[in-house]
Amino acid sequence: MAENVLAAVRTAPSTTELREFPMPDIPADGALLKVEVAGICGTDVKMYGRPPFPDPVIMGHENVGVIARAGREFTARKGLVEGDRVFVEHYVGCFRCAWCHAGEYRHCELTDWRTNPEARRYGYTSAENPYHLWGGFAQYLYLPWNAVTHRVPDGVSPELAGLVTPLSNGIEWALVTAGVGYASTVLIQGPGQQGLSQVVACKQAGASRIIVTGTPRDAARLALARELGADHTVDVTEGDPLQQVLDLTGGRGVDVVLDCTAGAGTAPVLLGIDALKRREGVMVVQGELAAFPDFPLKKLTEKSIALKSARGHSYRACELALEQLASGRFPLERLATHSYPLAETDRAIRTVGGEGGEDAVHVSLLPWAAA
Repeated sequence: MAENVLAAVRTAPSTTELREFPMPDIPADGALLKVEVAGICGTDVKMYGRPPFPDPVIMGHENVGVIARAGREFTARKGLVEGDRVFVEHYVGCFRCAWCHAGEYRHCELTDWRTNPEARRYGYTSAENPYHLWGGFAQYLYLPWNAVTHRVPDGVSPELAGLVTPLSNGIEWALVTAGVGYASTVLIQGPGQQGLSQVVACKQAGASRIIVTGTPRDAARLALARELGADHTVDVTEGDPLQQVLDLTGGRGVDVVLDCTAGAGTAPVLLGIDALKRREGVMVVQGELAAFPDFPLKKLTEKSIALKSARGHSYRACELALEQLASGRFPLERLATHSYPLAETDRAIRTVGGEGGEDAVHVSLLPWAAA
């Protein structure tokens, strides 16, 4: 094994440098992952352009790889041995609190970098912290005893396993948070990797009508949404999108709205409130807006709408995502549209952000690919 590890490090806003870090000595309760695939999402785009703190960070929180070295206690605790392929959640929980015991590591205080300066979360933690390798945009990733790992089923390639994070988010937000189930009618706003993952989750759950909205630049993604199981797609720039949704539902409206847009302002939320059925609809939002002037709270309460937040995934959702990938029921490989070597990290992130005009859905870094 090499003495140094090559990593792409965010050193300033929208700036990446390739740096070498010493190969860490692994304690008995730790391990080292040889990173095969590190996925990139819209959150990475935001964190890259507007870092929350100035420390150097190895980004990358959607990580798949092979256990390259494992301490004896790590192997005993995790049931993993060298050579096993795993998906690693970005949450590094305390394993003591009630949230961790419930498999809800996303709510553990030890993972919340916003409120806890000692938090550990892959892709968000300073590379100056011990062991340095706290992000997947590197050849190796350090795994402490409390890393959350999932064994990748046989037959699921590293590239396909790289879709676990968006797919598990789709399962969590649609099935658990929103309660989509048999005969549900659903409006999914935005056909990116999260929206398309929710199409799959809703179809698998038995939704009777799935409507996906987008814009002209989403033409290829909307076509993919239909291939994955969407019943209808709506171009919000053509005619009245609300009327189109109402026409498609016989005037009733939908049971659930899943807002997966980014940078679209208040329009999707307003459309969602109007498109929901008259009583007790559910809307799940990602909270892109820091504020919402003139929010129609009266309309929300009159329709008895439940407004919920989309926030990460649970352990169970990741396991279900891996099972879904292994089943081969849906052509999920179609979501994996772009991959780049470590030297092109900046280009990869910008591609996710829509720069360059490439029609990307899910983008991955391959740390061992030749530049």
